[in-house]
Amino acid sequence: MLNLDERYHSYLSGEKKLRIDGIEEQIKSYGYTDNGSDIVGYYVVTENYKLYYSLEGIFKKMVALEKVAQ
Repeated sequence: MLNLDERYHSYLSGEKKLRIDGIEEQIKSYGYTDNGSDIVGYYVVTENYKLYYSLEGIFKKMVALEKVAQ
């Protein structure tokens, strides 16, 4: 199984950033996705997006997060 801590933990401090469409995004969290009985992929949450990947690391989709009014 893919070790998400090994791949993304160093991004949580904010020193390393993920580049999306030329913009650097800080990773806020990550975890696995399932279909109810099996782990089928994983997600990565940045400041503005939630990215979905297969277990093979193939990008599936990106969902923009709504901004919360301050």
